[in-house]
Amino acid sequence: MLSAVKTVPIQKLVEELRRMPEAMFDETEPLRRFLAEKPVEAESLAPYLTWDRQHYTRNLIDRTPLYELMAICWEVGQASSVHNHRDQNCWMAVPMGRLLVENFHLVHQDVAGGVCCLEPLNTVEMNAAHPCAVDPTDPVHRVVNPREFNQRAVSLHVYSRPFDTCVVYSPEQGTCGEIKLHFNTEYGKPK
Repeated sequence: MLSAVKTVPIQKLVEELRRMPEAMFDETEPLRRFLAEKPVEAESLAPYLTWDRQHYTRNLIDRTPLYELMAICWEVGQASSVHNHRDQNCWMAVPMGRLLVENFHLVHQDVAGGVCCLEPLNTVEMNAAHPCAVDPTDPVHRVVNPREFNQRAVSLHVYSRPFDTCVVYSPEQGTCGEIKLHFNTEYGKPK
């Protein structure tokens, strides 16, 4: 239950992330535990939240050479593509709603040739009490806000080093390719 854990405003989380040593971003468990111990107060995210009925939105909150922090807003039924994180660590917390993370094992990829082979691994639910870290040994995944959850959701993502491209995969078609990433808002302002 979250009642035993005190929530913090997003600015407090940013202050603490900025004080962390570089080593904190090299392993997944210490930062996942930090996010579990400091759930973010949903109301403090208001300046960073934008919604789009067609596609989830990526909203940059903070960026340093060590990490970037964003809020992603998910309408009911929205999902990301299956994707990787360019060999960077990733942590996700859900201050609003709940989401599923579907993890995949990458058997083979040839990005230049546009082909891949993926196997489903597992599905994990994230909610306010359960943040997660992407497994660096099997980092390919998709985030889903299933229709049956019947509520909007917001996820906070911390990437260990900023990156602006990733590889997306179609497990059904066995295809993959690189895409450029963008933000809908940066620091609370539209792009």
